[in-house]
Amino acid sequence: MKLKGLNNLLELFFSQYERQDKKKILLSSLKDLNKNFSWEKTFNSVINLSNEISKNIKKGDRCLLISENRPEWLISDLSIMLSGGITVPAYTTYIERDYEYIIDDCKPSIIFISNEEQYKKIKNILPKKDFINKVFYFDDFNDINIKDYIHVENLFINSNSNLIPKVKISRNDPACIIYTSGTQGNPKGVILSHGGILNNCEGACELLQPLLSKQTRFLTWLPLSHSYEHTVQFVQISVGAKIFYAEGIDKLIKNMNDCRPQVMTAVPRFYQNLYQKIKTNFNKTKGFKKTLIDVTVKLGMKKMKKEKFSFNEMFIDKLVDLLVRKKIKKQFGGSLKTFVSGGGALDKEVGLFLNSIGLSTLQGYGLTETSPVVSCNPIHDVRVETVGPPFKGNEVKIADDGEILVKGENVMLGYWNNEEETKKVLIDGWLHTGDIGNFENKYLKITDRKKDILITPGGENISPIKIENELTNSEIIEQAVVYGDNKPYLVALIVINEEKKNILSEEIEKVNKNLTNIEKIKKFITINEMFSIENGMLTPTLKLKRYKIINKYKKQLENLY
Repeated sequence: MKLKGLNNLLELFFSQYERQDKKKILLSSLKDLNKNFSWEKTFNSVINLSNEISKNIKKGDRCLLISENRPEWLISDLSIMLSGGITVPAYTTYIERDYEYIIDDCKPSIIFISNEEQYKKIKNILPKKDFINKVFYFDDFNDINIKDYIHVENLFINSNSNLIPKVKISRNDPACIIYTSGTQGNPKGVILSHGGILNNCEGACELLQPLLSKQTRFLTWLPLSHSYEHTVQFVQISVGAKIFYAEGIDKLIKNMNDCRPQVMTAVPRFYQNLYQKIKTNFNKTKGFKKTLIDVTVKLGMKKMKKEKFSFNEMFIDKLVDLLVRKKIKKQFGGSLKTFVSGGGALDKEVGLFLNSIGLSTLQGYGLTETSPVVSCNPIHDVRVETVGPPFKGNEVKIADDGEILVKGENVMLGYWNNEEETKKVLIDGWLHTGDIGNFENKYLKITDRKKDILITPGGENISPIKIENELTNSEIIEQAVVYGDNKPYLVALIVINEEKKNILSEEIEKVNKNLTNIEKIKKFITINEMFSIENGMLTPTLKLKRYKIINKYKKQLENLY
C-alpha cells in the first residue's frame, strides 16, 4: 500500500482495516491460544479503549505502557494515539527506581500495566503522583488498591460500528517517547514522530517486497518497548501481516514451529546463540552426514562471497539445498524466508554462517533516534560485513572525523525535556550518531563507536557511567571502568583500596542489587594504579579516558569471558 500520502500511523491502521477481510486473524498470542484478535475485533477494541482513555487525557498527554509482548500492547498503543496521547513504552525488566525516574520525567496522565508482577514495581509510586488520572490493567489480580482501575478486557467485549474516526494528527506530531540510556546515566526520552515511523515502514516494505505473501506471518519476541520492535509492528500492519506474539525467548524455537513464521526480526544475541547451537550439532555429526554439512557450509560461504561456481558445484549446491538446507529450515517452522538483525552489531562470522546454511539473515543499522532504521541489506544482495544501503528518505553522510550523520523525516524530534542534549546531537538538521563508519560501494559499514554507550547482544543500551557511579559510591572502590560492549554480560576494572580487598565481592553484590539484570557486574579485575591526569587516563576535567584505559587493559578484560 502507498504510505507516502498518509498523515499518521492511525491512518495506516484504518486504511489497512478497510482493505482486509474483517474476520481474518491479525493478532495471536502463543502464550494464551484462546487470545486471537481478528481485524474487526482489533478495530473495535481500539475504538472502545480510546473512548475510555479520552475521558482521562488531553492532546499531547503522555501514557506509560508497561507490558510484555501481547495483543493488548498494539491495541493500547493505537488507542493512545487515537485519543491524542503519546505512548511511552517501558521495559518490564526495569526496577522501581527506573520507573519512578521515567514517571517523574514524562508525567504520564495514564498508566497501562499488564499484570500483578509489574503492578508491584509501581505500587508505591502511584499514590505519590497526583498527575496520574487513571490506571488500566490487562490481567486479573487481587489488590485492594485496584478497585478504581480499569480492566481493558471489559472494554473489548462490546461491539462498535465500523465508522472510522477522523483524526487530526500530522506526520510531524509525536507518536511515542522511547527512553534510551544516555552517557551521563539517566535515560533520555527520544521523541519519534508519526512521519518518522511511517518513513521507516516505507523503507522496510520496499526491502521485504520480494518476500511477502498474501498474509505474511511474523513472530515477534523482542520487547515492543524497544524502538526496533515498536516500529516493526507498524511494518506488519503495512503489509497486512498475521502477527504472533512469542511466549518468551526460552520457547522461541518451539514457537517458530507453532506458527511457521516467514519473517522474524531479532537482535544479535539470538543469532549468536543460534550459531553456537547449530555449530555444536554439526560438530557431533560423522561420516557421510558430516561430509554433506561441510560441503553445504563451504558452498554457502562461496556463494556469500560471490565467488563463481563450477558446473559441478552448481549441481551439488542444488542437491544440498534439498538434503541439508531444507531440513535446517524445517527446524524453524519450514516457511522462514528471512531473519532480520538489528539493535546491535551482528558478528560477520555468524552472518556468513547462517546465510550459508540457508537461514537468510539481513543485517541492518539504526538507533532509537532514527525511528530506528537507517539502512539494511537487501535480500538480493547481502553483504554481511556491511549494514546495507540507506533507506529512501534517509540522507547519510560521513563527517570529517568519520562519524555517521543522518538527516531525514525518520530523525527524532528531540529528547523529551532535554533541550541541552538535543542540541548536542542535532546540529543543522543532522543527527550525529556517535558511530564511526564509511561507505563501500554505496553500502554503509560501521567500524567503531564514538559515544560512551554499551550495546548488549540483545540490543539494549547501557550507560557505563551510571554503573561506574554506583560502584565508586562504595567506600572501598576508588575508581571503576565498566566493559562489555556486545558481550553476554558486563565486567569491571576496579581500582581499590588495597586494605579492604577481601570484601570487594560483597561490595559489588550490594551494588548489583540496585541494577537491572543487564546492568549487573558478573566478573571483575582489580588494579592498584589510580587513573590520573598525569598518567594520561583522566582528562583535565577529571573524566575517564575510557578508550585509552580499555586499550591498556583489554587483554585482562577479555580474559573474563
